[in-house]
Amino acid sequence: MNVRLTPRAAAIATFACCFSAGSLAYGQSRTEGVDEFGGYGSRRGVQSESKQEAAFELRFGRYVPEVDSQLNSTPFKDTFGGDTRYMFGAEVDWQVLRIPHFGTLAPGIGWGYTKFSAKAKYADGSGISGSTTRLSIMPMYLVGVVRADVIPRELKVPLVPYAKLGLGYGLWWSSDGKRTAEYNGKKGRGASYGLTYALGAMFLLDVLDEDDAVTADGSIGINNSYIFAEWFRPQLDGFGSKTVLDIGSSSWLLGIALEI
Repeated sequence: MNVRLTPRAAAIATFACCFSAGSLAYGQSRTEGVDEFGGYGSRRGVQSESKQEAAFELRFGRYVPEVDSQLNSTPFKDTFGGDTRYMFGAEVDWQVLRIPHFGTLAPGIGWGYTKFSAKAKYADGSGISGSTTRLSIMPMYLVGVVRADVIPRELKVPLVPYAKLGLGYGLWWSSDGKRTAEYNGKKGRGASYGLTYALGAMFLLDVLDEDDAVTADGSIGINNSYIFAEWFRPQLDGFGSKTVLDIGSSSWLLGIALEI
């Protein structure tokens, strides 16, 4: 009997197979040391790892600013439409504290960038002009990051849940053609601020090839590598201020991370 899976079911099944295989490999992998040919010997962990001090992330995901949420109209949607737009960014965390049998606590700094563009509409609603209007947003943040890496270290399950909380600050600027946009003599640029928080989980890629992971640690100091999924919430609304443009968002991001 042939069984056809929907794309979503197929994706879930593939992840489940990778997770099961990774968990088994993590529990059974053998590495004892590193020489010029790579890792060898018994389980990783018998060999001492290099000092772990920081994590670096590359991030990519949907970003739609909540400009219209504070207004009685929808100027952002009317101008740029409802298509999905994306942000790319990076983050660095300094893992200054390791909590025994739990994980790491780290201050982190992050940066992102996204841009929206569309043909400008005439103010009287008579049609669309030939010039392009753009809105650029650059969210930045300082956060505290807690990562529960006790799960792969002691329970041998290659998942690391984490949480982030801190303050965000975002720059924004708009342009009409090649010039900064103006309205009633005011430049179309500014800054917004507020809370930033996130929840996510990381899958430990080391389990897919333990020997290469140990070699990377011994030769260039990469302790662990991950892929991750994160719910990201930069709430850049001036803590509810009506005088600050709300450029915050709420979306899912994907990325890769290295601990060094």
